[in-house]
Amino acid sequence: MSNISFQYPLWFFGLCLLLGLVYAIILYFRDSRFREQSKILNWIFGVLRFLTVSLLSMLLLSPLLRSVINETQKPVVVLAQDESESVLAEMRDTSIYRQRFERLKQTLKDNYDLKTYSFGEDVREGIDFKYKDKVSNISEFFTEVYDLYSNQNLGAIVLATDGIYNEGSNPIYSGTKLSAPIFTIALGDTTPNKDLIVKRVFHNKITYLGDKFSIQVDISALNCAGNSTILQIAQVNGDGSLTRLSQQAISINKNDFFTTKEIIINADRAGVQRYMISVNKVNGEVTTRNNSQEIFVDILDARQKILILAAAPHPDISAIKTSLSKNKNYQLTVAYANQPSVNVAGFDFVVLHQLPSKKNNISGILQTLQTRKIPRLFIVGTQSDLNAVSQAQNLVKITGRGNNHNDIQAVVKNNFNLFTIDERLLTELPKFAPLLSPFGEFTPMPEANILLNQRIGKVETKYPLLAIGQKEATKLGVLCGEGIWKWRVFDYMQHQNHQLFDELLGKTVQYLTLKEDKRKFRVSVNKNIFKENESIYFDAELYNESYELINEPDASLTIKDSQGKDFPFTFNKVNKSYTLNAGFFPVGNYTFKGVVNSNGEQLTYDGKFSVKPIQLEIFETTANHSILKILSDKYGGNLVYPSEIDSLPKIIAQKDTVKPILYSTLKTRSIINLKWIFFLLLGLLSLEWFGRKYYGGY
Repeated sequence: MSNISFQYPLWFFGLCLLLGLVYAIILYFRDSRFREQSKILNWIFGVLRFLTVSLLSMLLLSPLLRSVINETQKPVVVLAQDESESVLAEMRDTSIYRQRFERLKQTLKDNYDLKTYSFGEDVREGIDFKYKDKVSNISEFFTEVYDLYSNQNLGAIVLATDGIYNEGSNPIYSGTKLSAPIFTIALGDTTPNKDLIVKRVFHNKITYLGDKFSIQVDISALNCAGNSTILQIAQVNGDGSLTRLSQQAISINKNDFFTTKEIIINADRAGVQRYMISVNKVNGEVTTRNNSQEIFVDILDARQKILILAAAPHPDISAIKTSLSKNKNYQLTVAYANQPSVNVAGFDFVVLHQLPSKKNNISGILQTLQTRKIPRLFIVGTQSDLNAVSQAQNLVKITGRGNNHNDIQAVVKNNFNLFTIDERLLTELPKFAPLLSPFGEFTPMPEANILLNQRIGKVETKYPLLAIGQKEATKLGVLCGEGIWKWRVFDYMQHQNHQLFDELLGKTVQYLTLKEDKRKFRVSVNKNIFKENESIYFDAELYNESYELINEPDASLTIKDSQGKDFPFTFNKVNKSYTLNAGFFPVGNYTFKGVVNSNGEQLTYDGKFSVKPIQLEIFETTANHSILKILSDKYGGNLVYPSEIDSLPKIIAQKDTVKPILYSTLKTRSIINLKWIFFLLLGLLSLEWFGRKYYGGY
């Protein structure tokens, strides 16, 4: 239905008609050229001109055409199938179920706007009945439906699942935003079967070579009273064979049985190690797939050995050791310069507290540190030999005897860029208790990057307090004051934690101990252990002689499994680097080797990763129909079993929400935009022009 509305009074259109009439009279009333040929020609041409001018002038008044468009929208019905492994494990006849499901799908499609989805690990359009998803996440499906259809005519949701969920929140609460009825098709069997399950395994993801680590195993059993089993821990070797590490006997004394066992394992092999935790089957078990679990532990042989070497006992030593020991990558040792057994060559980083001192020259130790390029941090105090400290590093030149001292506080420099620190240190650190610094001149050298300057009283000096830099490719740090234990105590008094102190010391030591990778070709993978449903991504960088990023040459990557099978890939070039999505890999340990030829030289990079199994779906073998019943009742739907699927269309049709909705849309547009108006004007002008031309008017 359409009507015309006007923005001006209707009498304006009378003026338009008058304008057309006057224009036609002036043009044709006294024109005798056409009257001689026919008396009606002037009338015809006059009418054409009258209509053209009147219509044009009316269009200048911008009349509007208002149209009401009615559209009927079918209700949307969402049909979803759980594609997780647990559904298939309990389904007796997949072909019969699929036939019934397809009939339901076709019936709903004929009557409604049907949308089909699969869910499990994720939510995706379409249903393929493969049942290969390793997890069940029902709440994510409800979130997806709400995001897509909350503003549409959502009539009903049909959910086919066993009610088992092992990721996401409880589906009973995750569907609260939905206003449509939820119909559930209850799959699986709710009868508890005889089953022994390795329920959960708790363990360290990372440990260090030579340490011991704990594995906690939760074991449950259903209807197995009177039976016994053996819990075994075995290491999976590269060829797939097992090396037994531990075993314990377990007696099952009731039908609803649960116990937790703890086993201590020695970390005696470096790298990502694979362990099998299993229990022996009992007679009559419904399945043995959940009798074992595999775990992966990354055993590192990269713990950095840090030596705190001091001139004498001091509270700073305890503060440094306590702070750094929070980092599991550090193995800390405390020693004193007068101990004859000190061997700095075996350490990765050395803190020299008030060394060299007036009583301990340590020139031999300094020579060893320099020869072996071991990074170090000098802490200067009242016992330090200032001249010897000044000669031992190239960051701060110190002039003075050190007989007296100053109370100094720290001021953070804004332009420091070697690493980032907590912004609170800018305002909090100047309030910390003062350190003791030897009296003298402290001159920063060109190689120094200054993080902290000294403030003496209220005067901010240019004397460096903490300087960082390098000497012959060896990283060095100089802290020109003792008493940082007071900073740690003050930090706790102000904030009830040591966060700021640990941040400052930890970031400083982390930078000094970081070994720069000077290789021109590097391949990185974002982690060492992946789940079997995760894609594995690689990044690579190639540098030229000036250490500028380039990616002109083609780069390749070969992944090798534990059986020696190769999987070759070619990197994609993105901007100035390389990237690769290698996809999914089966459970196991893998090595990889990246290769690129640059300037006639073959550059390689080796690494490794592991893929661990996802076994969530085998730990719940009993369907949870109570959740489905609650969902259906809460949202006004019904629960049906697979044999009752054919009744669903009739049940759905009875719901008030499953009705078409009539949408009326008011559309307004200017008449001047109508194409037929243009052609009408063109036709009027063309007819008049053609007639005048034909009868000799032009």
